Amino acid sequence: MEKTVLKHILVPINKAGWPFVGGALALSVIFALIWKPLAIVGLILAAFCTYFFRDPERQTPVRAGLIVSPADGHISAIETAAPPAELNMGTEPLMRVSVFLSVFDVHVNRVPAAGKITELAYHHGAFLNAALDKASELNERMSVKMETEDGKEIAFVQIAGLIARRIICNLSMGQEVKTGERFGLIRFGSRTDVYLPNGVAPLVAVGQQMIGGETVIADLQSDESIREAEVR
Repeated sequence: MEKTVLKHILVPINKAGWPFVGGALALSVIFALIWKPLAIVGLILAAFCTYFFRDPERQTPVRAGLIVSPADGHISAIETAAPPAELNMGTEPLMRVSVFLSVFDVHVNRVPAAGKITELAYHHGAFLNAALDKASELNERMSVKMETEDGKEIAFVQIAGLIARRIICNLSMGQEVKTGERFGLIRFGSRTDVYLPNGVAPLVAVGQQMIGGETVIADLQSDESIREAEVR
Protein backbone atom coordinates (compact mmCIF):
# COMPACT_ATOMS: atom_id res chain seq x y z
CA MET A 1 0.00 0.00 0.00
CA GLU A 2 2.74 2.43 1.02
CA LYS A 3 4.70 1.63 -2.14
CA THR A 4 1.65 2.34 -4.31
CA VAL A 5 1.05 5.71 -2.64
CA LEU A 6 4.70 6.73 -3.07
CA LYS A 7 4.55 5.73 -6.73
CA HIS A 8 1.79 8.28 -7.31
CA ILE A 9 3.55 11.00 -5.30
CA LEU A 10 7.14 10.54 -6.46
CA VAL A 11 6.45 10.87 -10.20
CA PRO A 12 9.56 10.97 -12.43
CA ILE A 13 10.43 14.19 -14.27
CA ASN A 14 10.95 14.09 -18.03
CA LYS A 15 14.56 14.89 -18.95
CA ALA A 16 13.40 17.92 -20.94
CA GLY A 17 12.31 19.51 -17.67
CA TRP A 18 15.55 19.28 -15.70
CA PRO A 19 17.06 22.49 -17.18
CA PHE A 20 13.93 24.38 -16.11
CA VAL A 21 13.88 22.91 -12.62
CA GLY A 22 17.62 23.52 -12.21
CA GLY A 23 17.31 27.06 -13.55
CA ALA A 24 14.48 27.86 -11.14
CA LEU A 25 16.48 26.51 -8.18
CA ALA A 26 19.51 28.54 -9.24
CA LEU A 27 17.29 31.60 -9.46
CA SER A 28 16.02 31.01 -5.93
CA VAL A 29 19.63 30.96 -4.68
CA ILE A 30 20.37 34.26 -6.44
CA PHE A 31 17.18 35.77 -5.03
CA ALA A 32 18.14 34.57 -1.54
CA LEU A 33 21.45 36.42 -1.80
CA ILE A 34 19.59 39.61 -2.67
CA TRP A 35 16.79 39.24 -0.12
CA LYS A 36 15.92 35.89 1.47
CA PRO A 37 12.12 36.13 1.14
CA LEU A 38 12.59 36.45 -2.63
CA ALA A 39 13.86 32.86 -2.71
CA ILE A 40 10.26 31.73 -2.33
CA VAL A 41 9.54 32.97 -5.87
CA GLY A 42 12.26 30.73 -7.28
CA LEU A 43 11.09 27.76 -5.22
CA ILE A 44 7.50 28.19 -6.42
CA LEU A 45 8.74 28.32 -10.01
CA ALA A 46 10.83 25.17 -9.45
CA ALA A 47 7.79 23.40 -7.98
CA PHE A 48 5.68 24.35 -10.99
CA CYS A 49 8.33 23.12 -13.45
CA THR A 50 8.61 19.85 -11.52
CA TYR A 51 4.83 19.45 -11.75
CA PHE A 52 4.62 20.45 -15.42
CA PHE A 53 7.34 18.07 -16.60
CA ARG A 54 6.10 15.07 -14.61
CA ASP A 55 6.29 11.84 -16.58
CA PRO A 56 4.18 9.11 -14.94
CA GLU A 57 4.07 5.52 -16.08
CA ARG A 58 0.96 4.38 -17.93
CA GLN A 59 -0.88 1.07 -18.35
CA THR A 60 -1.27 0.85 -22.12
CA PRO A 61 -3.78 -1.57 -23.71
CA VAL A 62 -1.82 -3.53 -26.30
CA ARG A 63 -4.48 -5.43 -28.26
CA ALA A 64 -3.97 -5.06 -32.03
CA GLY A 65 -6.19 -2.43 -33.64
CA LEU A 66 -6.52 -0.13 -30.65
CA ILE A 67 -5.61 3.54 -30.98
CA VAL A 68 -4.93 5.35 -27.71
CA SER A 69 -4.82 9.03 -26.90
CA PRO A 70 -1.40 10.58 -27.64
CA ALA A 71 -1.78 13.02 -24.76
CA ASP A 72 -3.50 13.91 -21.52
CA GLY A 73 -6.22 16.54 -21.73
CA HIS A 74 -9.82 16.75 -22.88
CA ILE A 75 -11.40 16.13 -26.27
CA SER A 76 -11.94 19.62 -27.69
CA ALA A 77 -13.29 18.57 -31.09
CA ILE A 78 -14.30 15.57 -33.18
CA GLU A 79 -14.79 16.47 -36.82
CA THR A 80 -13.78 15.61 -40.38
CA ALA A 81 -10.86 17.51 -41.86
CA ALA A 82 -8.16 17.05 -44.46
CA PRO A 83 -4.90 15.84 -42.93
CA PRO A 84 -1.88 18.19 -42.99
CA ALA A 85 -0.77 18.75 -46.59
CA GLU A 86 2.86 18.06 -45.71
CA LEU A 87 2.03 14.41 -44.97
CA ASN A 88 0.93 13.74 -48.58
CA MET A 89 -2.23 11.90 -47.53
CA GLY A 90 -4.48 13.63 -50.05
CA THR A 91 -7.26 16.16 -49.50
CA GLU A 92 -10.10 13.80 -48.62
CA PRO A 93 -11.43 14.67 -45.14
CA LEU A 94 -10.72 12.14 -42.40
CA MET A 95 -12.15 11.85 -38.92
CA ARG A 96 -10.02 14.03 -36.63
CA VAL A 97 -9.94 13.75 -32.84
CA SER A 98 -8.39 16.75 -31.07
CA VAL A 99 -7.03 16.65 -27.52
CA PHE A 100 -6.41 19.99 -25.80
CA LEU A 101 -3.76 20.14 -23.07
CA SER A 102 -3.88 22.84 -20.41
CA VAL A 103 -0.76 23.81 -18.44
CA PHE A 104 -1.97 21.46 -15.69
CA ASP A 105 -1.97 18.32 -17.87
CA VAL A 106 0.93 15.92 -18.34
CA HIS A 107 2.64 17.11 -21.53
CA VAL A 108 4.60 13.99 -22.46
CA ASN A 109 3.24 12.68 -25.77
CA ARG A 110 2.76 8.98 -26.55
CA VAL A 111 2.48 7.00 -29.78
CA PRO A 112 -1.22 6.19 -30.42
CA ALA A 113 -0.69 2.81 -32.13
CA ALA A 114 1.93 0.18 -32.89
CA GLY A 115 3.51 0.26 -36.32
CA LYS A 116 6.08 2.06 -38.46
CA ILE A 117 6.73 5.78 -38.91
CA THR A 118 6.47 6.61 -42.62
CA GLU A 119 6.49 10.42 -42.69
CA LEU A 120 7.67 13.29 -40.48
CA ALA A 121 7.07 16.95 -41.31
CA TYR A 122 7.61 20.15 -39.35
CA HIS A 123 5.52 23.19 -40.20
CA HIS A 124 6.49 26.63 -38.91
CA GLY A 125 3.43 28.66 -38.00
CA ALA A 126 1.62 30.89 -35.54
CA PHE A 127 0.95 30.44 -31.81
CA LEU A 128 -2.81 30.87 -31.58
CA ASN A 129 -4.88 29.41 -28.77
CA ALA A 130 -4.62 25.66 -29.37
CA ALA A 131 -8.31 25.23 -28.52
CA LEU A 132 -9.33 27.10 -31.69
CA ASP A 133 -10.30 25.07 -34.77
CA LYS A 134 -7.93 27.03 -37.01
CA ALA A 135 -4.98 26.11 -34.80
CA SER A 136 -4.73 22.78 -36.65
CA GLU A 137 -4.03 24.63 -39.88
CA LEU A 138 -2.25 27.82 -38.79
CA ASN A 139 -0.18 26.95 -35.71
CA GLU A 140 3.34 25.60 -35.55
CA ARG A 141 3.14 21.82 -35.68
CA MET A 142 4.95 18.52 -36.06
CA SER A 143 3.04 16.03 -38.19
CA VAL A 144 3.60 12.28 -38.16
CA LYS A 145 2.23 9.62 -40.50
CA MET A 146 2.47 5.95 -39.62
CA GLU A 147 1.39 2.55 -40.86
CA THR A 148 -0.16 0.40 -38.18
CA GLU A 149 0.65 -3.28 -37.74
CA ASP A 150 -2.46 -4.26 -39.69
CA GLY A 151 -1.57 -1.99 -42.63
CA LYS A 152 -3.83 0.98 -41.85
CA GLU A 153 -2.57 4.55 -42.21
CA ILE A 154 -3.09 7.09 -39.44
CA ALA A 155 -1.60 10.48 -38.63
CA PHE A 156 -1.01 12.35 -35.40
CA VAL A 157 0.06 15.96 -34.97
CA GLN A 158 1.69 17.95 -32.16
CA ILE A 159 0.39 21.53 -32.25
CA ALA A 160 1.93 24.43 -30.34
CA GLY A 161 -0.42 26.62 -28.32
CA LEU A 162 -0.71 30.22 -27.20
CA ILE A 163 2.28 30.09 -24.87
CA ALA A 164 3.94 26.93 -26.21
CA ARG A 165 7.26 27.67 -27.86
CA ARG A 166 8.89 24.31 -28.33
CA ILE A 167 7.75 21.04 -29.87
CA ILE A 168 9.95 18.03 -29.12
CA CYS A 169 9.57 14.96 -31.34
CA ASN A 170 12.05 12.10 -30.95
CA LEU A 171 10.74 9.92 -33.78
CA SER A 172 12.64 9.07 -36.96
CA MET A 173 11.68 7.82 -40.42
CA GLY A 174 11.22 4.07 -40.60
CA GLN A 175 11.18 3.69 -36.82
CA GLU A 176 9.17 0.80 -35.41
CA VAL A 177 7.07 1.99 -32.48
CA LYS A 178 4.85 0.48 -29.82
CA THR A 179 1.47 1.72 -28.62
CA GLY A 180 1.86 4.14 -25.70
CA GLU A 181 5.59 4.61 -26.20
CA ARG A 182 6.86 8.09 -25.30
CA PHE A 183 7.84 10.08 -28.36
CA GLY A 184 7.95 13.75 -27.44
CA LEU A 185 6.61 16.73 -25.55
CA ILE A 186 5.11 20.16 -26.13
CA ARG A 187 5.99 22.87 -23.65
CA PHE A 188 3.35 24.94 -21.84
CA GLY A 189 -0.12 24.39 -23.27
CA SER A 190 -0.84 22.71 -26.58
CA ARG A 191 -2.96 20.28 -28.59
CA THR A 192 -2.65 16.94 -30.37
CA ASP A 193 -4.73 15.77 -33.34
CA VAL A 194 -5.24 12.18 -34.48
CA TYR A 195 -6.52 11.44 -38.00
CA LEU A 196 -8.31 8.09 -38.26
CA PRO A 197 -8.66 5.91 -41.38
CA ASN A 198 -11.88 6.12 -43.38
CA GLY A 199 -14.72 4.18 -41.81
CA VAL A 200 -13.23 4.20 -38.31
CA ALA A 201 -15.37 6.02 -35.74
CA PRO A 202 -13.95 7.52 -32.54
CA LEU A 203 -15.01 5.84 -29.30
CA VAL A 204 -14.79 9.06 -27.29
CA ALA A 205 -16.89 12.21 -27.01
CA VAL A 206 -16.20 15.94 -26.90
CA GLY A 207 -15.36 17.05 -23.38
CA GLN A 208 -14.17 13.60 -22.27
CA GLN A 209 -10.94 13.53 -20.27
CA MET A 210 -8.05 11.63 -21.83
CA ILE A 211 -5.12 9.82 -20.27
CA GLY A 212 -2.23 9.69 -22.71
CA GLY A 213 -1.16 6.17 -23.57
CA GLU A 214 -4.18 4.65 -21.80
CA THR A 215 -7.53 5.95 -23.04
CA VAL A 216 -8.69 4.13 -26.19
CA ILE A 217 -9.96 6.67 -28.73
CA ALA A 218 -10.66 4.25 -31.60
CA ASP A 219 -10.64 0.58 -32.55
CA LEU A 220 -9.62 -0.34 -36.09
CA GLN A 221 -11.36 -3.69 -35.68
CA SER A 222 -14.70 -2.26 -34.56
CA ASP A 223 -17.68 -1.23 -36.69
CA GLU A 224 -19.30 0.73 -33.87
CA SER A 225 -20.72 4.11 -34.84
CA ILE A 226 -19.75 7.42 -33.22
CA ARG A 227 -20.52 7.35 -29.52
CA GLU A 228 -22.76 9.87 -27.81
CA ALA A 229 -22.21 11.17 -24.30
CA GLU A 230 -24.14 12.99 -21.60
CA VAL A 231 -22.94 15.16 -18.72
CA ARG A 232 -23.96 13.46 -15.47
